[in-house]
Amino acid sequence: MRKFDGFQHGVNLGGWLSQCDATTEEHFDTFITDADIKWINGMGLDHVRLPVDYNWIEDEAGNPIEAGLKHIDDCVDWCEAVGLNLLLDLHKAFGYTFDPLEKDADREIFFRDAALQARFIALWRRLAARYGARPGVAFDLLNEVVSPAVADAWNDIAGRTIAAIREIAPDTWIVVGGVDYNDVRSVPLLAPPHDGRIVYNFHCYEPMVFTHQKAYWVEGMPSDLNVAYPDSLERYLALSEQLSFDLAGAIAGHKVRALGPQFFEALFAPALEAAERNDAPLYCGEYGVIDRAPTADTLRWLKDISAVFNRHGIGRALWNYKRKDFGLIDAHYDAIRDSMIGMM
Repeated sequence: MRKFDGFQHGVNLGGWLSQCDATTEEHFDTFITDADIKWINGMGLDHVRLPVDYNWIEDEAGNPIEAGLKHIDDCVDWCEAVGLNLLLDLHKAFGYTFDPLEKDADREIFFRDAALQARFIALWRRLAARYGARPGVAFDLLNEVVSPAVADAWNDIAGRTIAAIREIAPDTWIVVGGVDYNDVRSVPLLAPPHDGRIVYNFHCYEPMVFTHQKAYWVEGMPSDLNVAYPDSLERYLALSEQLSFDLAGAIAGHKVRALGPQFFEALFAPALEAAERNDAPLYCGEYGVIDRAPTADTLRWLKDISAVFNRHGIGRALWNYKRKDFGLIDAHYDAIRDSMIGMM
């Protein structure tokens, strides 16, 4: 299988230009700086994934917001100066959000509304014109399509968006994820690549009941739940079924009897087969363990999933560099940070 060269070992910069805890000028000027990029480079990583919400780079009428785009410009410049690549991820689009905290949002209207789709393609044209000539920049079309029912519609929209980008940026890598929150099991539903510079993308937080234990945004999640890794698949499944159908995740259809690298091998197998069949690199744009989990278990989980990433040449970006309940540089990970970095 081909590799996504230059995007093998990375980290997300979530919380800066997306899902922001503050929206002040101070936040945007200080949350991520060139010092952070230099530190990430010093970790031995090769790229950052930069999530961006549309409303910081265009107004409600679709006009560009230069102040917001300038922050992307700065990050591209900082990365270029130290030799890091950058994956520009549109985390939320006009008319579409994956965010579970936005409980009343319609997760499917974007996939039915031609005007919203035209707006989406127009934004990517603008981003392609601005960054398509930067050799270290790649594009991640849309973060986490939620509804499995829109798989065909999303393939159509993604195909038209890629065609529009290619008119401006013929050589830029473009990353495309599937439905059900970029579930790895949705990769086989993706359309064959438009060209040789398309990457299949997935996110992996399996088993969710471990990686998201005590998560306040997960419906029905107890604030005092303690889950170890590894544990028996039966225990994970029982916990998931008690709490929420969504938390059962891949365990509900598992093919192995114990956690470990073999679990991720079985989970990733259909995606690997689809990528090989279509000659597309495979990339994991998000993976990680919440800062409410025991650190020793976090290390065991990272060791297992990283072994499979490495075996198959799957590029990846850890969620997250700073804060957002997964922050690598936050105090929770102090005792294990060096070990984590060695596995990223």
